[in-house]
Amino acid sequence: MAGCRGWGGPDEVGDVVAALLARWSRAPAGRPERVGAQVAALLAARPRRRHVVPESPPSDVAWRWPVEPWTGLDALARGLDLRTGELDWFADRGGWLHRTPDGPLHHYRRRWTTSRSGTPRLLETPAPRLAELQRRVGRRVLARIPVHDAAHGFVRGRSPHTLAAEHTGAATVVRLDLEGFFAHVSGARVAGLLRAAGYPDAVASALAGLLVTSTPAPVRRAAPAGGDVGARRRLLDRLAHPHLPQGAPTSPAVANLLAHTLDRRLHGLAGALGARYGRYADDLVFSGDRLPAHGLVARVTAIAAEEGFRVRPDKTRIAPAHHRQRVTGLVVNAHPAVARTDYDALRALLHNCARTGPEAQNRAGHPAFRDHLLGRIAWAGAGHPARAARLRALFDAVRW
Repeated sequence: MAGCRGWGGPDEVGDVVAALLARWSRAPAGRPERVGAQVAALLAARPRRRHVVPESPPSDVAWRWPVEPWTGLDALARGLDLRTGELDWFADRGGWLHRTPDGPLHHYRRRWTTSRSGTPRLLETPAPRLAELQRRVGRRVLARIPVHDAAHGFVRGRSPHTLAAEHTGAATVVRLDLEGFFAHVSGARVAGLLRAAGYPDAVASALAGLLVTSTPAPVRRAAPAGGDVGARRRLLDRLAHPHLPQGAPTSPAVANLLAHTLDRRLHGLAGALGARYGRYADDLVFSGDRLPAHGLVARVTAIAAEEGFRVRPDKTRIAPAHHRQRVTGLVVNAHPAVARTDYDALRALLHNCARTGPEAQNRAGHPAFRDHLLGRIAWAGAGHPARAARLRALFDAVRW
């Protein structure tokens, strides 16, 4: 292969192997000369790289936040314990993964599920090594960029309970839901955030490549039918381009950071109306005593569209005080609490587990049913010691 054009040497061997395996999943058959010609043509068709002599780090870089100061691709690769070729491979800088079928060489394992409304949802889980690289970027870059105070999801020290507590006892609660929260965040927006932090264009582009992905066409064609036709089409269109994968450890943090302007504008809107505003991932919540609810929904929808998001009209809820007001699954009319029906259902499940055994009650086939029940007990008992004690007593009666 040394005489073939299209690659720069041993440092790119990973890319070369990937390109060959993308062409042949099995050993190619045919005369060696013919196979050699196909290999040469395949490599020649790959985009040529520009090998740039590393420059000394610029001395006038303006870092907006205390992020890791990687001033070039070599520094970025060293900081992540990668060779330059490996950085290009994991960041998919040539975009070849987008053009190849889904398979073992891809960095993500993809699985379609369906939401309660019937809309398809794609879970894209990074392979272990890419996931570790993303966690490093999360610790050394994303965690050092501040989020807006209105964000409660995936923020240290905050939870669904902290958001619900801020909207307890209000005369009116308005909830809105953003469509395809992660898929709406494009690779270009992620790179723009990193440039704003101070990274040069090449470094920002490479970092963004580690955090986003494009879904191959065969995976998109396998999307289950159902749900809103328009929402399904919009989702598939967004998945075809670089987007935040739902399943990557860094996607929630990136989405929070890129929703900062949205949060700032909605917080200002709420302040002008004498209301409160908070967000948990894709759930937007407003509460107040005299809210012009319908006008508020229209204005929030317009602001979200201007910031690159889309509100789902079918999931907008306006709840006055004489209705059940729910925020992140908690009833907030008097104080944040799990709905009585949910609490009673959990009590009945624990009682039946003690009576017939947990295996007979694990109808959903949870692989860690004991931990699943402990999680539900912690959720239902948060802020309610008496409830938590009653549920824990029922759990302790189960024979595992």
